Amino acid sequence: MFMGDPKKQRKKYDTPRFPWRIDALQEELNLLGQYGLRNKRELWRHKTMLSKFRGISRSLMGKTPEERKKMEKMVLTRLKKLGIIHETAVLDDVLDSAVEDILERRLQTIIFRKGQSKSIHQARQLITHGHIVIGDQRVTVPGYLVTREEENQVTYTPQSPLANPNHPLRQTIAVVTATEKKTEETEVKER
Repeated sequence: MFMGDPKKQRKKYDTPRFPWRIDALQEELNLLGQYGLRNKRELWRHKTMLSKFRGISRSLMGKTPEERKKMEKMVLTRLKKLGIIHETAVLDDVLDSAVEDILERRLQTIIFRKGQSKSIHQARQLITHGHIVIGDQRVTVPGYLVTREEENQVTYTPQSPLANPNHPLRQTIAVVTATEKKTEETEVKER
């Protein structure tokens, strides 16, 4: 192999241990629909990431306080920066976290939650077509994990027609979010 030859890409996910359990299949399908994932591999990648963080946390639990202090700080800082756990979290909170905590930090989900798209699937389309920037950097990966600092910098690209507030899509998004807020308010009042 010469310098510059591309290496074979390694698999970034582990498949489920029991792939045909009906409850696991149903849960995966619900998550795929809820977060607008393209396929199960995207879900498995995030589950594997969470599994690795949990494994590190479990191994740190068994170490002496001197040994674990530095590694614990690194793990917690990384997860807090990503926004997966809250700022006052401890190592036990890493073990309690779920895959939904990671899926909520995806760019696709954040675009939808901020009301910049009508649906989670449209958020994916806007990202892949290059209509979204974080700060000054265009991001075209829907699975990009947005840090807490970057969350406020997520907007439409200045070159995109969607940057104009009078764009028809932006108008319909505003109408959809307004009606959703009204229905939520009426549901709260009925309770």
